Order: sequence, then C-alpha cells, then structure tokens
Amino acid sequence: MSGTARKRLSRLLGARRVVAPLVFLLALFIVWETWLHYLPMSRAVIAPPSAIFATLVNGFPILMKHTLSTLIEIVQGFLLAAVVGIAIGALITISTWTRQAFYPNIVFFQLIPKVAVAPLFVLWLGVGTPSRVAFAVFMAFFAIAIATATGLENTKLETIRLCRSLTASHWQTFTKVRFPFAMPHIFAGLKVGMAMAMIGIIVGEFVTGQEGLGYVIMFASSAGESAPLYAALLLLAALGLALYSCVLLAELAVQRWYGAPFVSEGFA
Repeated sequence: MSGTARKRLSRLLGARRVVAPLVFLLALFIVWETWLHYLPMSRAVIAPPSAIFATLVNGFPILMKHTLSTLIEIVQGFLLAAVVGIAIGALITISTWTRQAFYPNIVFFQLIPKVAVAPLFVLWLGVGTPSRVAFAVFMAFFAIAIATATGLENTKLETIRLCRSLTASHWQTFTKVRFPFAMPHIFAGLKVGMAMAMIGIIVGEFVTGQEGLGYVIMFASSAGESAPLYAALLLLAALGLALYSCVLLAELAVQRWYGAPFVSEGFA
C-alpha cells in the first residue's frame, strides 16, 4: 500500500470515529421523536427531542448562566481534589509509618456513604459554594490519592537502585524519577476524580443550590417539566465531555513535556 493510500485510509478511519457516534445519536433522536409521536406519553415523564432543543434555544441565556455556575464549582473542586489527592498519595508512600497511620483512616472515611455525609458539609460551611466545593473534594480526592500512591510505589526497582548508586537525594529521586514514572497512574486517577468532582457538585446543588444545573434538574422535576430537565442533563453530558477532554489534553501535554508516551508501567 502506497503512502498516499495509507494517508487516505487513516483519514477515513479518523472521520469514521467522529461520524459513527453522531449518526447513531441522530438515529436515536429520530426514533425517540417518532416513538413519542405515535405512542403518546405524558410530557411530565419524557419530552421529545424537539421540545428539548426548543428549550435549549429559547432558554439559552438562563441555562448558560446555570452551566457557568456549575462549571466554576466543578473546576474549583477538581483542582483542590487534585492537589490534596496527589499530596496524600505522596505522603502515604514516604515511609511504612505514614502509610500505616494515614491509609486505614482514609479508607475508613471513604467507606461512609457519601450522600450521608453531605449534610455535615452544609452544617459546617453553610449552603453556599464552599460546602459544595468541599464535598466535591471529599468525593474526588480518594481516587487521585490511591492512583498516585500506586504509581509512586510501582516505580521500577532497578531505576531506584541506579539513583542510589549515583548518590541522588530522596528529593531528586522523587522529582526526577518516581513522580514522572507515576504520571500514567496519576492521570488515571485524575480522570476518575473529574467525574467524582462533577457528581459531588451536582449532589450539592440538589441539596443546597440556588443556581446551577443540579438546581435546574431539581426545580424542573418538582414542577413536572421534563423538557428543561432533559435539557439540563444534555448540558451536563456536554460539560462532562469537555472537562474530561481537558484532562486528556493535559495528559498529552505532559507526555510531550517528558518526550515519551505513557504506558502502564511507566514511560515507553
């Protein structure tokens, strides 16, 4: 196969990855709309795609205001969770003593049902943004901490021995070897942490929010209006996809910084 043919095949495969899910989504909306047209159901239960898109168009300024509120809080919660999670993950790998002291307690608090703890954050921090962001951090940091600790502990032993033979300090070994080798695991934890931070903010908006997409969902549900509810869910899906893509782009940037792709056991 010639180089030109290979390029055309590569472009075709790349286009198919984008077109195929869009075609499937379009077909799903057509079936959904047709089904509700010929088999009518209460609009309080399920709205047709036409009504959902009409709500998105007509209420775009208001929905964008709520989307921006949710976005800001998710980003705040995720960034704080990333800092806390990476710090705790590094802390529990410093020595056996720190692992024995901190790890069981972290697991213990994570075994408590998250929704049951949400009222405590309201009691401590009030009904505003701080309580929702703190709850998002509580939801997200554990996955990041465990992923970081796993990556730091799985650094190749021969690499650590080489650093010791070169009289590298513990800090140099950590920053130049162990932390870079842990990057694949850290980003795996960050991807999960992003989803958990998003859940934490939405749950917080269910409980205490006066704005945000979670508030829109609760308000529309209580009012029996399914179109705004589905519109808010659609925006949440788009927001989650955008935020997840940002984490992927950050991962690609780090890969380029270190000059190698990530693999499960470190750098290729």
